[in-house]
Amino acid sequence: MSDFLNYVINGVLLGELYALLALGFVVIYRASKVFNFAQGELMLVGAFTVWTLTLGAGLPTGIAIPLAFACSIAYGFAIERLFFSRLIGESVFSMVMVTIGLVILIRGLLLVIWGSAERQFPALLPATPIVTTDFILPTPLVIGAAFTVALALGLWWFFNRSRFGLTLTAVAEDPQTAIAMGISVKRATTLAWMLGAAISTVGAIVYLNGRSLSLVSAEIGLAALPVALFAGLESIVGLLLAGAIMGILQTLVAAYVDPLIGGAASATVPYAFMLLMLFVRPTGMFGWRTIERV
Repeated sequence: MSDFLNYVINGVLLGELYALLALGFVVIYRASKVFNFAQGELMLVGAFTVWTLTLGAGLPTGIAIPLAFACSIAYGFAIERLFFSRLIGESVFSMVMVTIGLVILIRGLLLVIWGSAERQFPALLPATPIVTTDFILPTPLVIGAAFTVALALGLWWFFNRSRFGLTLTAVAEDPQTAIAMGISVKRATTLAWMLGAAISTVGAIVYLNGRSLSLVSAEIGLAALPVALFAGLESIVGLLLAGAIMGILQTLVAAYVDPLIGGAASATVPYAFMLLMLFVRPTGMFGWRTIERV
């Protein structure tokens, strides 16, 4: 029984990591109606920036991390102004295709600037696990889960209670009407991309803590995509529950099914669950009931 509870708790922690990365999807979608397939690549850009400033340039952590977040925010600003500011009011299909092109562009730039060699990401969070009686919990995931909950609650309040957050939602729903009312659509979408880039950097620090960093690391962005769709692309707090469910399922399959079949069925759990969810409830558990086909 203790093993089962261990798997469940660790599954929740893994799921909250997915939820943290999925927050980037939801924030950008809530404010600009852009489904960003390049979220994993944004995480990579933040990760390589952190590596460059800490291990590459040898800056103290207290200076390197704030500077890395400032760079990430600048990346988000540049991406929105270069690629999306001219697409305001265009079809969803056009914006989705731009994000797919952004995946290829960012990967190409990363290869040119940093090359294809693996690097050791700095251990910015304690690596020693938390051991309590029968439970062993990875400290980075515990810290990441706590930060995910705090960030999700803060963003929920921002989008649902603050004047500017409600303005962002209104802009995403009908940009032409927002422009007619004197609302700055460019400012709203720019802020969304800046927030999405900063959240991706947080996810990179939690996920890659002390691990190897390469282009393959961007796959965690795709694993977080089913969590965003499961919760509903407009739901922020719903990500916490969706991530926990997805993480528990994946951990239990890895513990009990993978050894029996000698394979990695657990890696397919998020995507299989996503397909099932799209058939049963396309808007997700907590998503708004407005379906727009691409």
